[in-house]
Amino acid sequence: MCPTPWLQYKGTPFPTIIEVLILEVTFEIIREAGIRMPQPVGQALSIVGALIIGTAVVEAGIISAAVVIVVAFTAICSFMFPAYAIGIPIRILRFFYMLLSGIFGLYGLFLGFTVMVLHLCGLKSFGVPYLSGLSPFIPSEQQDTLLRFPKWMMNSRPHLLSKEDEVRQDTHRPAPNHHEGDSR
Repeated sequence: MCPTPWLQYKGTPFPTIIEVLILEVTFEIIREAGIRMPQPVGQALSIVGALIIGTAVVEAGIISAAVVIVVAFTAICSFMFPAYAIGIPIRILRFFYMLLSGIFGLYGLFLGFTVMVLHLCGLKSFGVPYLSGLSPFIPSEQQDTLLRFPKWMMNSRPHLLSKEDEVRQDTHRPAPNHHEGDSR
């Protein structure tokens, strides 16, 4: 999203998209090497390798410092996923979006996002559309979509799941806990 002249250091020989792709591929290699090493050695290898390579490419004038900062921030944010396997599709899609954005700019980013949303709309999981909680928008079924309401507030089943048993069982509001010594 930053204009290219802001990120492009005058002494670097490559356009910004090539710099980003070089750093992303290098970071993925370091990450995969760190995973396959014994745990204490792998963590040290990843940290030291990233620091040394980042410093070396900036001092050599191959890649600008701003691009290193942006890619490092992106790499740190990729560790937010609770399981390693969840982040793999996002890591692959990141390269797809970078190429689209590098070729077509902001239009490419929107094009990639549109293609992804259309793909998700066509998916089904156990016969239920993947985005059934979001589309079609039914306000009464939004209790478990973006925010999870307490179980006792979700009295009815989603319309796409069941036509017969529309009311859930055992969704009563829990009774307040009173201690024996309370005089309320």
